[in-house]
Amino acid sequence: MSSTGDDAAVGGLCAVHVPRTARTVTDLSRVGRFPAVQPGQPAIERLAPTSELIGFRGPTACAAAGITYRQLDYWARTGLLEPSVRTAYPATSQRLYSFRDVLLLKIVKRLLDAGVSLQNIRVAVAHLQAADQAGLAGMTLMCDGATVYECTTPQQVVDLLKGGQGVFGIAVGAVWRELELTLGRLHAERTDTGETLVGQDPADELAQRRNRAV
Repeated sequence: MSSTGDDAAVGGLCAVHVPRTARTVTDLSRVGRFPAVQPGQPAIERLAPTSELIGFRGPTACAAAGITYRQLDYWARTGLLEPSVRTAYPATSQRLYSFRDVLLLKIVKRLLDAGVSLQNIRVAVAHLQAADQAGLAGMTLMCDGATVYECTTPQQVVDLLKGGQGVFGIAVGAVWRELELTLGRLHAERTDTGETLVGQDPADELAQRRNRAV
Protein backbone atom coordinates (compact mmCIF):
# COMPACT_ATOMS: atom_id res chain seq x y z
CA MET A 1 0.00 0.00 0.00
CA SER A 2 1.34 3.37 -0.90
CA SER A 3 2.11 5.75 1.91
CA THR A 4 0.26 9.05 2.01
CA GLY A 5 2.92 10.58 4.21
CA ASP A 6 0.86 10.66 7.38
CA ASP A 7 2.97 7.95 9.02
CA ALA A 8 6.29 9.81 8.68
CA ALA A 9 8.22 10.67 11.82
CA VAL A 10 8.01 14.25 13.05
CA GLY A 11 11.24 16.22 12.67
CA GLY A 12 12.46 19.76 13.24
CA LEU A 13 11.25 22.85 11.48
CA CYS A 14 12.16 23.39 7.86
CA ALA A 15 15.10 25.76 7.42
CA VAL A 16 14.06 27.82 4.42
CA HIS A 17 15.41 31.25 5.27
CA VAL A 18 18.32 31.61 2.83
CA PRO A 19 17.96 34.66 0.54
CA ARG A 20 17.09 33.72 -2.99
CA THR A 21 18.80 34.98 -6.15
CA ALA A 22 16.88 36.00 -9.25
CA ARG A 23 16.77 33.83 -12.34
CA THR A 24 14.38 34.16 -15.23
CA VAL A 25 12.03 31.32 -15.99
CA THR A 26 12.38 32.09 -19.69
CA ASP A 27 15.75 30.33 -19.58
CA LEU A 28 13.94 27.01 -19.20
CA SER A 29 13.40 25.12 -22.44
CA ARG A 30 9.87 24.84 -23.82
CA VAL A 31 9.45 21.29 -25.04
CA GLY A 32 5.80 20.22 -24.87
CA ARG A 33 3.03 22.21 -26.54
CA PHE A 34 -0.72 21.72 -26.54
CA PRO A 35 -3.01 22.63 -29.41
CA ALA A 36 -5.17 25.59 -28.41
CA VAL A 37 -8.30 23.89 -29.77
CA GLN A 38 -9.60 20.43 -30.44
CA PRO A 39 -7.90 18.40 -33.21
CA GLY A 40 -9.43 19.13 -36.60
CA GLN A 41 -10.26 22.74 -35.81
CA PRO A 42 -8.49 25.42 -37.86
CA ALA A 43 -6.41 27.23 -35.22
CA ILE A 44 -2.77 26.10 -34.97
CA GLU A 45 -1.77 27.98 -31.81
CA ARG A 46 0.18 25.90 -29.32
CA LEU A 47 0.11 26.41 -25.56
CA ALA A 48 2.96 25.43 -23.25
CA PRO A 49 2.10 23.16 -20.28
CA THR A 50 3.12 26.07 -18.02
CA SER A 51 0.44 28.36 -19.47
CA GLU A 52 -2.20 29.70 -17.08
CA LEU A 53 -4.76 28.55 -19.66
CA ILE A 54 -3.77 24.93 -19.06
CA GLY A 55 -4.94 22.67 -16.23
CA PHE A 56 -4.43 18.99 -15.48
CA ARG A 57 -6.94 16.56 -14.03
CA GLY A 58 -6.16 14.25 -11.13
CA PRO A 59 -5.11 11.14 -13.11
CA THR A 60 -2.76 13.19 -15.28
CA ALA A 61 -1.26 14.92 -12.23
CA CYS A 62 -0.68 11.50 -10.62
CA ALA A 63 1.01 10.10 -13.72
CA ALA A 64 3.29 13.11 -14.08
CA ALA A 65 4.21 13.35 -10.38
CA GLY A 66 4.64 9.60 -9.89
CA ILE A 67 2.06 9.30 -7.11
CA THR A 68 -1.10 7.28 -6.55
CA TYR A 69 -4.58 8.75 -6.69
CA ARG A 70 -4.95 7.80 -3.01
CA GLN A 71 -2.00 10.05 -2.16
CA LEU A 72 -3.34 12.86 -4.35
CA ASP A 73 -6.77 12.68 -2.71
CA TYR A 74 -5.36 12.47 0.82
CA TRP A 75 -3.03 15.44 0.33
CA ALA A 76 -5.89 17.52 -1.09
CA ARG A 77 -8.35 16.59 1.67
CA THR A 78 -5.84 17.29 4.45
CA GLY A 79 -4.77 20.63 2.94
CA LEU A 80 -1.18 19.60 2.21
CA LEU A 81 -1.53 20.49 -1.45
CA GLU A 82 -4.88 21.45 -2.95
CA PRO A 83 -5.39 22.20 -6.65
CA SER A 84 -5.17 25.91 -7.36
CA VAL A 85 -7.27 25.85 -10.55
CA ARG A 86 -10.34 23.95 -9.40
CA THR A 87 -11.16 21.95 -6.26
CA ALA A 88 -13.52 19.00 -6.01
CA TYR A 89 -16.30 21.23 -4.69
CA PRO A 90 -19.09 21.08 -5.65
CA ALA A 91 -19.06 17.31 -5.74
CA THR A 92 -19.88 17.26 -9.45
CA SER A 93 -16.61 18.98 -10.40
CA GLN A 94 -13.20 17.41 -10.98
CA ARG A 95 -10.01 18.70 -9.43
CA LEU A 96 -7.84 20.64 -11.85
CA TYR A 97 -4.16 21.25 -11.12
CA SER A 98 -1.86 23.90 -12.56
CA PHE A 99 1.65 23.15 -13.78
CA ARG A 100 3.02 24.64 -10.55
CA ASP A 101 0.72 22.38 -8.49
CA VAL A 102 2.01 19.27 -10.28
CA LEU A 103 5.59 20.48 -9.81
CA LEU A 104 5.01 20.69 -6.06
CA LEU A 105 3.35 17.27 -6.04
CA LYS A 106 6.46 15.80 -7.66
CA ILE A 107 8.73 17.51 -5.12
CA VAL A 108 6.55 16.34 -2.21
CA LYS A 109 6.84 12.77 -3.51
CA ARG A 110 10.65 13.02 -3.58
CA LEU A 111 10.81 14.47 -0.07
CA LEU A 112 8.47 11.78 1.23
CA ASP A 113 10.56 9.04 -0.38
CA ALA A 114 13.64 10.51 1.33
CA GLY A 115 12.02 10.10 4.73
CA VAL A 116 11.20 13.75 5.41
CA SER A 117 8.43 14.13 7.97
CA LEU A 118 5.01 15.29 6.90
CA GLN A 119 5.33 18.24 9.27
CA ASN A 120 8.50 19.41 7.52
CA ILE A 121 6.99 18.78 4.10
CA ARG A 122 4.06 21.03 4.98
CA VAL A 123 6.46 23.83 5.91
CA ALA A 124 8.45 23.31 2.71
CA VAL A 125 5.29 23.32 0.56
CA ALA A 126 4.11 26.58 2.13
CA HIS A 127 7.51 28.11 1.37
CA LEU A 128 7.52 26.89 -2.23
CA GLN A 129 3.98 28.16 -2.80
CA ALA A 130 5.05 31.63 -1.62
CA ALA A 131 8.04 31.75 -4.00
CA ASP A 132 7.69 33.42 -7.39
CA GLN A 133 8.43 31.47 -10.56
CA ALA A 134 11.88 32.97 -10.99
CA GLY A 135 12.75 31.95 -7.46
CA LEU A 136 11.57 28.40 -8.03
CA ALA A 137 13.63 28.07 -11.21
CA GLY A 138 16.87 28.85 -9.39
CA MET A 139 16.18 26.98 -6.17
CA THR A 140 17.83 23.82 -4.89
CA LEU A 141 16.33 22.00 -1.93
CA MET A 142 18.82 20.10 0.23
CA CYS A 143 17.62 17.59 2.79
CA ASP A 144 19.37 15.50 5.43
CA GLY A 145 16.29 13.37 6.06
CA ALA A 146 15.04 15.56 8.88
CA THR A 147 15.43 19.18 7.78
CA VAL A 148 14.90 20.83 4.41
CA TYR A 149 17.18 23.70 3.37
CA GLU A 150 16.86 26.14 0.49
CA CYS A 151 20.02 26.86 -1.50
CA THR A 152 20.20 29.35 -4.36
CA THR A 153 23.97 29.39 -5.02
CA PRO A 154 26.57 26.62 -5.48
CA GLN A 155 28.48 27.94 -2.47
CA GLN A 156 25.49 27.43 -0.22
CA VAL A 157 25.32 23.81 -1.35
CA VAL A 158 29.05 23.37 -0.65
CA ASP A 159 28.72 24.94 2.79
CA LEU A 160 25.90 22.54 3.64
CA LEU A 161 27.91 19.52 2.47
CA LYS A 162 30.82 20.60 4.67
CA GLY A 163 28.73 19.64 7.68
CA GLY A 164 29.59 16.01 6.99
CA GLN A 165 26.01 14.74 7.06
CA GLY A 166 24.51 12.70 4.27
CA VAL A 167 22.23 14.96 2.23
CA PHE A 168 20.41 14.79 -1.06
CA GLY A 169 19.36 17.65 -3.29
CA ILE A 170 16.42 18.52 -5.53
CA ALA A 171 17.22 21.03 -8.27
CA VAL A 172 13.78 22.54 -8.82
CA GLY A 173 14.71 23.88 -12.25
CA ALA A 174 15.68 20.39 -13.44
CA VAL A 175 12.41 18.94 -12.11
CA TRP A 176 10.59 21.78 -13.91
CA ARG A 177 12.13 20.88 -17.28
CA GLU A 178 11.49 17.18 -16.81
CA LEU A 179 7.88 17.81 -15.85
CA GLU A 180 7.27 20.16 -18.78
CA LEU A 181 8.38 17.44 -21.17
CA THR A 182 6.18 14.85 -19.45
CA LEU A 183 3.04 16.99 -19.31
CA GLY A 184 3.47 18.03 -22.94
CA ARG A 185 2.75 14.40 -23.84
CA LEU A 186 -0.34 14.02 -21.64
CA HIS A 187 -3.89 15.30 -21.94
CA ALA A 188 -4.84 18.62 -20.40
CA GLU A 189 -7.82 20.96 -20.14
CA ARG A 190 -8.26 24.60 -21.06
CA THR A 191 -9.14 26.56 -17.94
CA ASP A 192 -11.18 29.13 -19.87
CA THR A 193 -13.28 26.89 -22.13
CA GLY A 194 -13.08 23.45 -20.52
CA GLU A 195 -11.87 21.91 -23.78
CA THR A 196 -9.84 18.71 -23.56
CA LEU A 197 -6.41 19.14 -25.12
CA VAL A 198 -4.57 16.16 -26.52
CA GLY A 199 -0.91 15.99 -25.56
CA GLN A 200 1.71 16.05 -28.30
CA ASP A 201 4.79 13.87 -28.23
CA PRO A 202 7.52 15.85 -30.07
CA ALA A 203 8.89 12.61 -31.54
CA ASP A 204 5.48 11.70 -32.96
CA GLU A 205 5.02 15.18 -34.40
CA LEU A 206 8.44 15.01 -36.07
CA ALA A 207 7.59 11.62 -37.56
CA GLN A 208 4.34 12.98 -38.97
CA ARG A 209 6.19 15.84 -40.64
CA ARG A 210 8.66 13.43 -42.19
CA ASN A 211 5.84 11.27 -43.51
CA ARG A 212 4.17 14.28 -45.09
CA ALA A 213 7.44 15.25 -46.76
CA VAL A 214 7.83 11.85 -48.44
